Amino acid sequence: MANKAAVYILASRHNGSLYIGVTRNLMKRIWHHRNVAAEGFSTPCTRHRLVYFEFLPDMGEALRREARLKTWRRPWTERIIREQNPDWMDLWDQVIQ
Repeated sequence: MANKAAVYILASRHNGSLYIGVTRNLMKRIWHHRNVAAEGFSTPCTRHRLVYFEFLPDMGEALRREARLKTWRRPWTERIIREQNPDWMDLWDQVIQ
């Protein structure tokens, strides 16, 4: 999973506040979020539950996908989360395997 472009969504809880991000190293980036190693939007609200991720062929495509997701209305974003993760489980264990 290292050096693979990915888009991910973090949630504070089931149907909670969301954070959409992009990275080249999903495991490292989620570790940073979970350990508050990186300051930013996700820090004050503890959006640490990884509820969605997808790998893309390259970083340019990942950035375009992130931008598209950020323009979506909340119900559309919730729909793609439910399609991959109906119970909004933390997918961290899938990332570290």
